Formats: sequence, C-alpha cells, structure tokens
Amino acid sequence: MERLVRALFLLSISLMSISCWQRDDLVPDMAILPELGNAPVQDPADTEAFEVQLNDVVYQVEPQYDYDLHGLVVSYRHHDGDRMLHRRWNDHLNVADLCVVWGANAAQLDLNEFEFRNGQFTCFFKTRDQAAWRAFEKAGLSNNHLLTEDPYLRDMIERVRIGDQIRIRGWLASYGNEYGFSRGTSTTRTDTGNGACETIYVRDFAILASMENGWRTVFDGSALLAVTLGLLWTVGVMGGRFEHRSEY
Repeated sequence: MERLVRALFLLSISLMSISCWQRDDLVPDMAILPELGNAPVQDPADTEAFEVQLNDVVYQVEPQYDYDLHGLVVSYRHHDGDRMLHRRWNDHLNVADLCVVWGANAAQLDLNEFEFRNGQFTCFFKTRDQAAWRAFEKAGLSNNHLLTEDPYLRDMIERVRIGDQIRIRGWLASYGNEYGFSRGTSTTRTDTGNGACETIYVRDFAILASMENGWRTVFDGSALLAVTLGLLWTVGVMGGRFEHRSEY
C-alpha cells in the first residue's frame, strides 16, 4: 500500500506539472458563438458623470459612450489594489484587464500560433508564423480595463479563464480619484500603443460559454489526486502504517 500511494502521488505531481503548461491551449474546433462575429457596438452616452466609493476611496466616473462587447478571452490579469501601481494610485476600482478577440480572429485563426500576455496595463501578442501574423486583424483585438465597485460583478469577472466567450456591457469612461489619479479611454479599435486600451465601467458581465479541454480535466483530476494522496500519506505516517524516511 505504501509503495502504491508513493507511486500514484509522484504520477499525479508529474501529470499536474505537464497539464499546467497545456491547460490554456485553445481548442482548435471551438464553437464560436455568432455574436462574436460582430465588432463592439459603441454609441454616445447621455449619462452624467457620477461618483462611486470603494475601499474608502471616492472615484469620479465620466461616461463617454455606451459600449457592448462580445469577445473571446485570450489573456487576462486580475488586479489587487493593494499592490504595485494600483496601490500607489489608490486604484481599487480597476478589478481586471481582459484581452479579447472577435470576428475572424476568433472564428478563423488558429490562435495557438500566437502568444498573448497581459502586463500590468497592456496586452502583448506575437507569433513566429508570418502567415498568421498577416491574417490577424489588429482592430479585432482589445485590452479592456474593467471598472466596477459591485461585489457580484467583481466576483463574476474574477472567474474568467482563457477561452471564455464573454459579453461586457457598460460605458467607455474616464475616471479618477480624490488623490489625483486619472485615466482616460480609447474610443476606437484602430489605435495602438499608449492609451489604446478601452476603459469600461461595467454594468453587466456574462460568461456566455467556457472552453473545456482535456488538459484542464487532467490538471483538475491530478491536483485532486495529489491532495488526496498527500493527506492519506500524512495519516499513514502519523498512524505508523507508513514509514517516514529521510535520505541524506
């Protein structure tokens, strides 16, 4: 029994390590929802500027456009207002950055040919495949700074994983706080570089479909098995049924 538990534990750790690197690979034959075929819808907003409060900080939000985005998540970064520049700026409102694609980028390209990565405020993407680079529509990708003080919406956004097909409705908005921090928003999908990200005050957020692949199943199963076997081993050692060995 001791040898079996040890062998299965080592196997589970190996499978967990391997699958961890593969679990975010996008499924090639993923069923892309028809709604993702359309570019985001943007209309002038008729909403006055308003204030919200989060973690004892007051923020001024100035809506510019009503915004409705359907996209496939290719990279993301959740933010903690108590660390890095968010802490320096007292910015607790920016809960996450989501990098998404839509249109032909989502439905027709093998996105596994690309590497997508979110920095603190940016989305980087690259590929070694020149044909894929030429086919990629730069205006079919956006990095979105998501703002909300609503606990339910913050929880929903924090559940996002790569491969999720999502819908975001809200306002393209500029915002700032009482400590002097301020940030604007892009209002076009064709700009690049500094200031090209969309800042969205979120009023509604939905995960329309989630990607499941074999690697995620392997990762979840092996992680559960490793924890279970680890507990079993601990109980066995404490109960004297397994031998505790120290090797030097």
